[in-house]
Formats: sequence, C-alpha cells, structure tokens
Amino acid sequence: MDIKAIKDKFNALFGKELRVYTSPGRVNLIGEHTDYNGGFVFPGAIDKGIYAAINPNGTDKIRAYSIDYQAMSEFGMREEDAPKEPWARYIFGVVREIQKRGFQPKGFDTVFAGDVPLGAGMSSSAALESTFAFALNDIYNLGIDKFELARIGQSTEHNYCGVKCGIMDQFASIFGKKGHLMRLNCATMEFEYFPFDPKGYKVVLLDTVVKHELASSAYNKRRESCESACAHIAAKHPEVKYLSDATMQMLDEVKNEISNEDYMRAKYVIGEKQRVLDVCDALEKGDYATVGDRMYGTHYGMSKEYEVSCDELDFLNDIAKECGVTGSRVMGGGFGGCTINLVKENLYDKFIATAKEKFNKKFGHEPKVYDVVISDGARRLND
Repeated sequence: MDIKAIKDKFNALFGKELRVYTSPGRVNLIGEHTDYNGGFVFPGAIDKGIYAAINPNGTDKIRAYSIDYQAMSEFGMREEDAPKEPWARYIFGVVREIQKRGFQPKGFDTVFAGDVPLGAGMSSSAALESTFAFALNDIYNLGIDKFELARIGQSTEHNYCGVKCGIMDQFASIFGKKGHLMRLNCATMEFEYFPFDPKGYKVVLLDTVVKHELASSAYNKRRESCESACAHIAAKHPEVKYLSDATMQMLDEVKNEISNEDYMRAKYVIGEKQRVLDVCDALEKGDYATVGDRMYGTHYGMSKEYEVSCDELDFLNDIAKECGVTGSRVMGGGFGGCTINLVKENLYDKFIATAKEKFNKKFGHEPKVYDVVISDGARRLND
C-alpha cells in the first residue's frame, strides 16, 4: 500500500497534522459459520488491510475521503446524521457504537485506502471498522480493551450495515500476530495463539472474482436456521446455549421437529466444531495431511450441507484435488470469493497454472491469486 499517497491526499485536503493507522484483513484456516454459533474459529491476520490518515478537527463533524471510491463524505455524530454512502456508514457506525459505550470522541478528518481485495472473503469491512475503532481509542485515550474494540466493529455490522456477523473477523483484525493463527472460542472469548509456519507448504487464495447476490440475506437466513435448531435442542437439553454445544445425537433427537434445511445447517456446524479441534491437534504434531483432509471436509459441508458454495468455488476445489493439493476449501461467507489452499511447494506452480487455465476455459476469466503472509493486527504506524 502506498502510504505516501494517503498522506499526500490528506495534506491536500486537510493540512499536515496526521497519524496513520492500519488494521488487516484475515484468512481463516478452518471454522466457518461457527462464530455466531458459539464454536471455534482459527483465523490469522494477513499482510493486506485498510490504512487511514486521521487527525481531530475540533468540530462535531467527520470528514472522510475514500481513495478507493474517490469520494468525500461529511457527516455528524448523531443517529440522524447517518451518511448515505455505504462505505461511510462503517466509520459512522464505529463512532456511534463507541458513543453508546459512554465515550465521547470528537470530530476528525480522515483519508483512507485499502489493499484487501473486496468481495474475496478476506473481511475488508472488518479491517475498516477495526482501523477506526483502534485509531479513535488511541487518539482520544479512551481506554477501551481490545475485545471491546472487536465488539464495536461487530455491532457496527449488526446495527448500521445489516449483517448479523459473528465476532471472528473483527477479532482477527484486532488481535492478529505475525506468524501465528488464533483459535478463538466464540462462546467464551478464550483464545490462544498457534505458531503457523508450515515448512514445505504454501498457503494461497484463489479468488473466483465473483460475488453472487443474496449473500447478506442468505447469511442471515442460515443464522436463523441455526437458532431454530438450537432452540429445539435446548428445550430437551437446557445446558445447550449455542448450537456448537450440541452433539449429533442431540440433533438427531429433534430431526422430526425441524425442517430438513435446518437439520442440514445444524449438522454442518456441529461437524465443523470437531474439524477445528482436529486441525489444532494435527498442527501441534506437524500432521498437515490431517489438516488438509479436514479442510476438504469443510468444503463438502459448506457446499452440500450449509449450501453457501457456488459452481466456481466447487470447480476450484475439484481442481485442487486433481492436482494433489493437501487441503482446499471455500473461505469466508461463501457465494463467491476465495478458496484457501494448503499446497506443497513442489506442486504450487503446476496447481496455479492448471487452475488458471481450466477456470478460464469454463468461466471466461482467470481466478486471482493471493499468497498469504500471516501478519500483525491493528496498530499505529510510525510517522
């Protein structure tokens, strides 16, 4: 990312005083659609993110310029001041959520840009929320802890952007640590870092460059399915607070009380919880064959049980199998975006070439390729 371009634009619009903050996008090795079900996720921050130059302006207004959209938005800090531009609503939502927690940040000027590919399942929106939550906490010495910063981003999605997301994306963006993945228990918020440096392997994302519409409405519908299945199970097993607390035996007990669709959604979530735990055990032993097997299992579940894959993603997953890739699966919410692939280095070049050629032949364009570097979370950059 060209930080100088961001600073230069800020200077041209607002003057010279500024501070620069960044927060990354994320990948998730395994554990998809489990965060809002109280399960485990296993994300890592990446070396692509949102970068923002910010400075207080002494008013009660926010002036924000997006380099990516080449657009300015100016808005106040009260509920009725919500901006029309979708990208500006993320910034507005973060400010409002900070205010709801009893803090009073003042107006500021900002210029921001990002190099997280949009629509690729790397959580550019969480990176944007985390950048501004972290920056405002730092600038105004608010003393908000990191978990609450992540919740501020999550609440922004819920209340200002219409997506009932879990906590994983914002958590990974705030807590990221170079060379480490994080296993987060989304029910208790307990987490631990796992060193991740798979010798002899590469992690690469293949971006379908498609985003099928209905993603947010379908996402919310699946969440409702999970909540319905969980409620039926909890009626018989009061100790079950989240769907991830349930077992397949418990789910089978209520199979005739819920729709087949709700059953399949719940079956995926319960299976995914175990797959995450299996991957954690396998990583500690350096057993990448098991890691890869569970990744393929997740893809099958997301495609056939949770039904959030699409033809393009399934096609890339099939190519990965054909090329002997150790593990591959759809990453993120689904309906487009990326597959994440764990590839032996000696197979990498052939896999990428084959995927590009065959995908282009079938869909009329090549997938984009992003090598993954696991990096640090939200921070202020040195001036």
